[in-house]
Parts: sequence; C-alpha cells; structure tokens
Amino acid sequence: MNTPDSRADLVAAEDVLLFVNAAITATGQREFRSSAVGQQLSLDFLHTYVRVNYRRVYAASLALDINHHNAALIVRRLLETADEASPEERRTEGRLIAARLAALPPQRVYRLFGELRRAKVNNRRTRAIMRGWLAARPDLGHDAVKYRAGVKTVARHIHLPCPEGAEPIAEIGAFLFRPGKLPRYEHPLLDAWRRAHYEQGAVAELPFTVAEGFAAKHGMKREVFLKRAAPRMTRLERLRTQEQRTVGDRRPDVDLTVMPLTRLALYVLSLGFEERSERRAELTGALRAAARRAAGAHAGSWGRVHAVLDDSFSSSGSGQKRRRPLAVALACHHLLEVLAAPGAYRGLWISGAGDALLVRPWGPTPLGMRILDALEPGADGAAPDRLVIVSDGWDNAPAGLAGEVLRVWRRRLDPARRTAVVHVNPVYDAQGFDVRRLAAGVATAGIRDAEDLPALVEIARFAEGRTGPAELYTYLDRQVARFTGEGAAS
Repeated sequence: MNTPDSRADLVAAEDVLLFVNAAITATGQREFRSSAVGQQLSLDFLHTYVRVNYRRVYAASLALDINHHNAALIVRRLLETADEASPEERRTEGRLIAARLAALPPQRVYRLFGELRRAKVNNRRTRAIMRGWLAARPDLGHDAVKYRAGVKTVARHIHLPCPEGAEPIAEIGAFLFRPGKLPRYEHPLLDAWRRAHYEQGAVAELPFTVAEGFAAKHGMKREVFLKRAAPRMTRLERLRTQEQRTVGDRRPDVDLTVMPLTRLALYVLSLGFEERSERRAELTGALRAAARRAAGAHAGSWGRVHAVLDDSFSSSGSGQKRRRPLAVALACHHLLEVLAAPGAYRGLWISGAGDALLVRPWGPTPLGMRILDALEPGADGAAPDRLVIVSDGWDNAPAGLAGEVLRVWRRRLDPARRTAVVHVNPVYDAQGFDVRRLAAGVATAGIRDAEDLPALVEIARFAEGRTGPAELYTYLDRQVARFTGEGAAS
C-alpha cells in the first residue's frame, strides 16, 4: 500500500508527464477538434500550474524534445518570475535557457526578446542572457538585414553600445538607428541592402525573405527573381518555391534526401496523387534515407515491430496544422521500418490502405479492429516484440473498442508483457490537458516530429507505471546534464 508521501510523488510524476506531453504536441493553434483559443487557455493553465508547483521540473523541460513554441514560453515565464527562484535554481535555469536559446530558430528568439521588452522584463539577468545570445550569433550583420526589427529591439533593450566609427558593431548601429548616414557599408549584406533600393542587381545578394520585398518594389518578374535568388535560398525556401521555378517538365534540383523526415513527409502529402505516383522512386528513396538518418544507432534494434497508423479523416489536422497528424504517421511508418529488424516490420493503416505513398485523410477511426490485426502473429508465427500505435486516440468505430482490446490483451493474453505496446499521439487534447489515451495500462506519449520517436518511447515507459517517480527525476537530471554540457565535462 502506498504511503501518503509515495502517493504525492506519484501524482507529481503524473503531472510532469502530462506537461511534457503538452509541451511536445501543443502549439496554441487550432486542432481538428479544438479551437486555437481553447488550446491557448489550456496550455496557459498547464504552464502556470507546473511552474508554480514544480519549478525545477518546469525548467528541466527545456532539456527535452519539446517544441519551439513551448520552449519560448518556458524561457519567458522563467525570466518573468526570476524572483521566485532560489540562487541555485537561477544558475541552473540560466544554463538551460542559454542552451535552449542556442537551439531555437533566430526569428523565434528575436520574437521572444520583443515580448520580454513589451512585458517590461528588464532585470540584469535577462539583459545578460540577451547580450550573451547576441554575442554568439555568427553574423550579426546578416541578422540586422534579415531580422532588422528584432535586432533593433534587442539592441535598445540591452543598451547595446553602437558608437560611431568603422567597427562592425558601429556599422550595424548606423544601419539600425541612423540609416542613410553612411555612404557605403563594409559589410557586404548591409551594403547590398543599401544598393537594392535603386539597383536591381543587388536584390539577389540579399536573404530571400528580404529580397522579395525589393523585387516587388522594382517590379521584377517572379520567374526572373526566383532564378536569380535560388543560390541564396535555404533548403525550405527552395521547396516552397519549387513549383514556381519549374520550367515546362524540367524540375529544379532540390535534394530531398537531406530533408528532415517529418518535414519531408509534409512535403510529400502536399503533392497530388498523380505526381506522387510519377515520382515514386524519388520520394520513397528520400523518405527512407531520412528515416535511416533519424534512426541512427537504433536501426534494426527493435526486433519485430507492428504498427497501427491513423489515416482517418481527423488526421487532416486543421487550417493551421494542415495534414500534420497524417505526416507524423507517414514519417513514423518509414522510421519504424528502419528501427525494426530487417524484414520484421508490418505497418497497418486504419483505412486499409496498402500504399503508404498515396495515403490520404479519409473515413472513420476503427482503431480497435486494426489493433486486433496488428496483434496477430507475423508470417513466421511469432508475436510482435513491439506494437506502436500512431493516432490521435479518437477511437470511434466502434467507440472504446481499442481500449478494451488492449485491456483484455494485457490482462488475459499477455500478462508477462512480451509485447511492448506504445501509443504516440500527435494531437493535444485541450479539454483533457493532455494527449488522448487509449487505455490506462498503455504507455502514451505526445509526439510532434517522428524523429523523436526513440526518445519518446523512453519517456513513455514512465507513464506505464512500471517505473517509479525516482527514476523519472533521475532521467530528467541526466537530460539536463547532457543538454547543458555538464555530463560531458564530468
């Protein structure tokens, strides 16, 4: 029987796992079954609850594979409430914040710094963190051109000295606060920005998002502009403008094999069925290459793996997260094939589709029936070592069958747990403050990118109830040490 203290520890561990699931999946945007406002209110409550009650764990979440939206929220709230932390907590938080900011996209960091300025968070600790991040930027001149408003806001907030003179920081100060004063700039991008106001040839020297505005100002034809700008585009920008740069039947060279797995799956699903079929070898090869890269050292280590993959109508997502759940399922399909032993993978789509490349969001969600099929022994007569379910958890054909199948399987047919069952859910349930679960005894974890699947399976085991709270906190401490570099130093 649990003592009061052990029950309190279990509740705390459940709260931590609930928050981690939300921080991985929720982005405050509309989902298929919940509005953006509902998502934001639910997420705001969770952040406040965990920060107040488990501040150490709240900060430690920065070391996990949470999404950028929640990472920025955590950083902001830790800095806004610095007076609530002890000196030791502030030191640990400072290291975690610095490491997380270094991993965030720069545009999101500049947006976060702008929010801190508007919220009048101007303590010495915040300014030091901003100053340290800005000093670590590889090319502040590039940032001044591409994220001009953000750099200007940060420079004002931290009182960055920008004296007049020829030093790089002085040039950037003149560019930001005294435009037009210098006849030319030593930094090539700053000078290209100056010349682009009257010289079309300088437009292609600028970052793509900045160059687009100048191209419109000069009345440049879209095709001509894209052709000139192509060498300076990022990989994602080349993908986004691929169709506009297509001439006749010739496609521009875009190396899909280096794309991240989930982003590549989103791109594949954005194509029509006919184009997917025509480019089958290219797209399938790229997905498999991305899956092998994501699996890394885990490749082939999971034994026999059967998967249930949700391609029901709800996997279409929302206007803000279009086809995201289906893209995660498609990416997991290819990743699980690599994680399984050679020839030991079986993927079952809920719709019954047999061609993964041509899946589409369609029909109801008969999860229970597909789970029954997935628990059947393979061609060799052996049961799967792992059953992975990728779904939003809305079992509705008939409702509740999936949970009952899993309950009976675990209690009556596999009490020794020879088959490990994991449910990964790409959709945050705002009303339940968590991702929707299928059954109490099944490990469930939120997922945003399929690449995180091996790490999420490790987190999910804590939700299964076979490990105690102490193991969870030890795991968090280990992740913090790894993320901040302390583990390597020791």
